[in-house]
Amino acid sequence: MKPLHATLQCLAVTGAMLLVGCYTPAGGFNPSTGRGFTYVSTPTRPVTVTLIDTRNNEAFFKLDIPAGKQLTFKFVEGSGSGSRANPTSMMWEVWDAKTEFGSLDNQLICPPSSCRRIDVSFRPAPEDAPMDPTLLIPQSNEQPASGPNSPAGGRQIPNRPKD
Repeated sequence: MKPLHATLQCLAVTGAMLLVGCYTPAGGFNPSTGRGFTYVSTPTRPVTVTLIDTRNNEAFFKLDIPAGKQLTFKFVEGSGSGSRANPTSMMWEVWDAKTEFGSLDNQLICPPSSCRRIDVSFRPAPEDAPMDPTLLIPQSNEQPASGPNSPAGGRQIPNRPKD
């Protein structure tokens, strides 16, 4: 039988391994000022995020966030290609709105913090959110029956002349 301290050490290592690569917009167990950015797009306020390289005023990333989704990203300084021009990488992901944690699986080499700007703009509203297929009601091509439970109560409604 393993000693208690060896079991606890194993649990701590396993827990730490589960947290590696995960991200939470609120900072999780170790919040800091460089924790990242989250922008939520709604049907009444659809958001577009553009990242600008201020050295040449060109966009190096632009995303029209779909309504009902959020863009979460963070910059990891010194993790880029190693060149002096691009020493930073941006880790990002688009999730359902109000997602609290997950893995940032996309990566983009970007300019250093002194040479980039985040522009946030809003598209015309309202904008339809993507349809949730679980909420769709199957449509039938059949005409409603004329019976005692129909809206007409089994009566024929005469056509009225149009004005």
